[in-house]
Amino acid sequence: MSLLGNLLWLLFGGFIAGLGYLLGGLALCLTVVGIPFGLQSIKLGLAVFAPFGKDVVELPDANSVLRVVFNLLWILLFGWPIAVAHLTSAGILALTIIGIPFAVQHIKLIPLSLLPFGRDLR
Repeated sequence: MSLLGNLLWLLFGGFIAGLGYLLGGLALCLTVVGIPFGLQSIKLGLAVFAPFGKDVVELPDANSVLRVVFNLLWILLFGWPIAVAHLTSAGILALTIIGIPFAVQHIKLIPLSLLPFGRDLR
């Protein structure tokens, strides 16, 4: 079932969203300071390509001082608009019965888009 969900996800906007994450990550990697944030954006892009059948997991050292600082910077600079976009997409998709599974995937991606350092989609 997750294969079918992921295929439909890609056809109806997931590919464009994942590509946006990847391109944004590559742009961030152009500077030395942006490399950690670019790598997280690329990680998010790969997660957005196939979210069905996966869960957000917290890594053992997710709350280390450096990751907390990076997560705070991420939220202020990039995270909140991404989370709002996922929330808006989920709200629109939840208006129809067919869109509810896709809305659930957008809701699942919100914590990962807010706190990408120390979390992964597996």
